[in-house]
Amino acid sequence: MGMKTNDNSRREFIAASLVAGAALAGCGTKSPFMPEDAEVKPSGEMVKLLSVDGEIIEVDKAFLKPVPDMPSVSNEAERVGIPGKKFAMVIDLSRCKNLKKCQSACNHMHHIHPGQNWIKVYPMQEADKTAPYWQPTTCMHCDEPPCVKVCPVDATFKRQDGIVLIDSDRCVGCRFCMAACPYSTRVFNWEEPKLEKDIAAQPYSCETSVPQKIGTVGKCDFCPDMVRQGSLPHCVSACPNGVFFFGDILEDSVTNGSETFRFSDLIKDKSGYRLMEDLGTKPSVYYLPPVNRNFPFEPEVEAVTGEGK
Repeated sequence: MGMKTNDNSRREFIAASLVAGAALAGCGTKSPFMPEDAEVKPSGEMVKLLSVDGEIIEVDKAFLKPVPDMPSVSNEAERVGIPGKKFAMVIDLSRCKNLKKCQSACNHMHHIHPGQNWIKVYPMQEADKTAPYWQPTTCMHCDEPPCVKVCPVDATFKRQDGIVLIDSDRCVGCRFCMAACPYSTRVFNWEEPKLEKDIAAQPYSCETSVPQKIGTVGKCDFCPDMVRQGSLPHCVSACPNGVFFFGDILEDSVTNGSETFRFSDLIKDKSGYRLMEDLGTKPSVYYLPPVNRNFPFEPEVEAVTGEGK
């Protein structure tokens, strides 16, 4: 199943617009956006652009033209978020056994193409004499997200409730956001997702991230459709060991579905931390260190259970 024609042509046009400056630099006074017999007079004012190859190029402002036919925001409420909320996740590394139930549930509910996991579980070890452990990794939903700053088409955005989302209707697949993310939690949809007809036919929503589209970027979204209903993200509900806690830090409360804690007390008492805090991204995902682990580290679990089991 291929992409819709209008999506394909729009993405190709925008991608071409981003690199047009490279050709314009040596094309004299002709502009590819104008008829053959039309001429554009250089203004002398140069504008710096980032090409899809990651190179800084300079283009005369006179050759730039607004990108037409950008889609309207599909749902304003989806981009604004839930008023009066600030969501966060806490991952207890002492409880993770690498069962990957979180990953399996995420893949199933978001209809993610095999191998495009939004949740990854890494084997970690701080030093030779320290015990190894498993670390689930999701999008960090940063308060200062570098991915949002580099997106040229406002496809990646941060809501007032702290959730960072991708609008696939706007995404042109430039992958600037993937390059900017220091956590490497984004994936690129190289192939058309295999969807059932009823799923493929439903209206796209950036809160469900369904249906995914070829040529766009995907990532963990904190399941905002579930959160809006007052339910927990799928990864939280699916984990049998209570590894994931989710909640509203403005209410100072997080839960894994069976246990509820004050967020501030949990982070303080368990020495919670965030990854790469020195970068200033201010992640909304916190980790509790793997001390007094509930399970021994078993490398063979991954091979036995398989991905998504």
